[in-house]
Amino acid sequence: MRQYPKRLKAIGGYIALQLPKKTTYYPDLIKLNTARNSFEYLLKVNHYTAVFLPYYTCEVMLEPIKRLGLTYFFYTIDKNLDPIIDFNIGETECFLYTNYFGIKLATVEKLSKKITNLIIDNSQAFYAKPLPNIDTFYSCRKFFGVPDGAYLQSKKLMVASLEKDISYNRMSHLLKSIDVNIEFGYQSFIDNNEVLSNNNIKVMSKLTHTILESIDYDDYKEIRNRNFKILHDELSSINKLSIDLNAIDGPICYPLLVDKDNVRAKLINKRIFVPIYWPNVLKWTTEKMFENHLAKNLLALPLDQRYNEDDMLHIINYLKQML
Repeated sequence: MRQYPKRLKAIGGYIALQLPKKTTYYPDLIKLNTARNSFEYLLKVNHYTAVFLPYYTCEVMLEPIKRLGLTYFFYTIDKNLDPIIDFNIGETECFLYTNYFGIKLATVEKLSKKITNLIIDNSQAFYAKPLPNIDTFYSCRKFFGVPDGAYLQSKKLMVASLEKDISYNRMSHLLKSIDVNIEFGYQSFIDNNEVLSNNNIKVMSKLTHTILESIDYDDYKEIRNRNFKILHDELSSINKLSIDLNAIDGPICYPLLVDKDNVRAKLINKRIFVPIYWPNVLKWTTEKMFENHLAKNLLALPLDQRYNEDDMLHIINYLKQML
């Protein structure tokens, strides 16, 4: 008599959302729910007692530090976005560096050779592969249409098992952006950011993982590189930030540093939405500090996979009128 297997999954019912299944970009890395929780993971498994982190970073990076009750110290960066290290890092202390805008791989490589307890924040550099044996984490939602998700390379693994996250209730802003427009979904995007605050470390949700499996990563990277080059060719002469075009590979944005005020507001009035990296920096620094100048005047021009050459020329045209 034929033996029939016991089935645990349902058969029938309504047709579920189906996405093409390819592969994720980092199949061998640890899959977690957020970048800040990836940072917390590293702080916990290494039993660090203190953290050195840049003034020029998002304030959410303080969440895991404060939750674990660790001491922290801010350090400054120079006009090349390189860290100014005029202090000693103890054996139980770590040094966090951000691969700013995905253009600082050379600095990451230099730091990896001289700092033992190094942690690299690649939240702005999804396509920058982690260096061997260097603790590194990534944010997925800064590059792709997912509600959350992060990747982590860690020399040490957490012994405790982690709960899997659930993300379906964080999709509102993404669905609204398709069905209506990006502005209509903005408040839901802000609400989603609030929901992600102070969450426990969890495994990446099945929904986020499924979406990430459907992405054509090489195509998206090529678009980002093309758009970056278009912007750089036209704007490098007015950019106060030095950029090595040869080091670009799938950047998050085109970082344009100018000395003129109110350009961001004028761009937003033209429906060119340029974020501030990061408002909290203005509270942490004085007006004489370079980080303060960056927070006020750096324009993170969008260049991702949604946009073509005409979109880049549209941005360039408005900027040249303003500058």
